[in-house]
Amino acid sequence: MAEQNETNQQEQTPPVFRLMKMYIKDLSFENPNAPDIFMAQQAAPKVDVKLGLKNKKITDDQWEVSLSITTTIKQDGDEGKTLFIAEVDHAGLFLLQNIPEQHLPMVLAVDCPTLIFPFTRQILSQISVDGGFIPFLMEPVNFMALYQNAQKQKEAQTQQ
Repeated sequence: MAEQNETNQQEQTPPVFRLMKMYIKDLSFENPNAPDIFMAQQAAPKVDVKLGLKNKKITDDQWEVSLSITTTIKQDGDEGKTLFIAEVDHAGLFLLQNIPEQHLPMVLAVDCPTLIFPFTRQILSQISVDGGFIPFLMEPVNFMALYQNAQKQKEAQTQQ
């Protein structure tokens, strides 16, 4: 009877999802053509954004989720000079308790980065301003769509 009550109590324990800490692991800003680039006629720039996502188990209940973004902004045209390159590796330490094992990959790939992305976006915006440019405002990222696409690709590779 005591074992059954203990089992029921474990099943009724609610899941815990908490952001404990956010921090910058790496930050870089390059302005390779300054000050000449500020004298040139500015047209709409060409933007290249690379996004990476990593997670690492720290303890039984703690996970680090890291969002890496590299942006390269160039003048439009074939020989466009680089305006700036900004790189940030921004992470969060999350407390994840009582989350079913089958839901954990989606929590790590969707919920965690969705929570830290607005802050990562703000860091990139501020560093572009500090570099002498207008704020770089990244478009919002749909992490659920990225996760679903990755799952479809895994399934397709498995079937081949």
